[in-house]
Amino acid sequence: MSSGSLDRGKEKDMKKKITSLISCAMLLALCLPAEAQEPKKVPRIGWVSGSGDPNTPFGSQVEAFRQGLRDLGYIEGKNMVVEYRSAEGEVDRVPSLVAELVQLKVDVLVSGNFATIRAAKQATKTIPIVIVTAQDPVAAGLVDSLARPGGNITGLTRLTRELSGKRLELLKEIVPKISRVGVIWDTNAPGPVIALKEYKTAAQALKILLLSLEVRGPNPDFEGAFQAAARGRANALITITSLALASNGKRIVNLAIKNRLPSMYEGSEYVEAGGLVSYTANEAEQFKRAAFYVDKILKGAKPADLPVEQPTKFEFVINLKTAKQIGLTIPPNVLARADKVIK
Repeated sequence: MSSGSLDRGKEKDMKKKITSLISCAMLLALCLPAEAQEPKKVPRIGWVSGSGDPNTPFGSQVEAFRQGLRDLGYIEGKNMVVEYRSAEGEVDRVPSLVAELVQLKVDVLVSGNFATIRAAKQATKTIPIVIVTAQDPVAAGLVDSLARPGGNITGLTRLTRELSGKRLELLKEIVPKISRVGVIWDTNAPGPVIALKEYKTAAQALKILLLSLEVRGPNPDFEGAFQAAARGRANALITITSLALASNGKRIVNLAIKNRLPSMYEGSEYVEAGGLVSYTANEAEQFKRAAFYVDKILKGAKPADLPVEQPTKFEFVINLKTAKQIGLTIPPNVLARADKVIK
């Protein structure tokens, strides 16, 4: 046999082997599950808040949400991406921040303030929105009902507005002689107008005069508000939560201490920062619970079918250090009812 014939034989055998290898590779690829062939999509969550720094007392909502994700097995940067955006107290920035996240086509939007929730509702009818809201979501037109939300919004309500009367009652128990209470609120925010009406109704029943202390974000004049409180002879203070107030929480509590005004807040983060007292649903638990809703939606649940949850437990927090600073003694019967005392 000639050397040419041998070469042609070897070439033919080589071609058969290559063909066989290609066939085996194709068969193996067909047998492998789809997820082994294509990288699994990493879900992307959009978060918009008034203050997004988890290293400050007013960033505690972000950290609670993160903890909720970790408890459910989500690791940021590995099997979950969270796109954080902060309006930094400026309501006017909210729509553009929400629009940015919608354009990124995030899988779920999450928010804990009414301005952002309202902007998100206007921006998208398809991206699921998980809320933690101080408002009544039905009365605010966010959902059809708590049991059957009906659209792309679900989550939790903190019942903040329904607790307005209780806050005034507690303030009256802490300082029995109060007759005039100043209420600081941002006229540029969408929620506080409703809240002020509810405080006025409760104040009439308790025979307390309310002084409206108006500020305007994004650069509220808190010093001017406290001067107005002094002119109006206010002997206690309440703040109505909004983006501008949350972003300036430390400044507000410092002014309250400086003016020796007993102060009631709609969030425990203010008391952690030096405010006197707060009465609200447990915020950390609610923002952790928001992660549960995100998980359900990512696994295929529809927001329309996930009932909006209401809190079953409320938290009364007292800062005794602040009480001492302003020369106030908390009555023992009130102190005994506190869920948390900061000393």
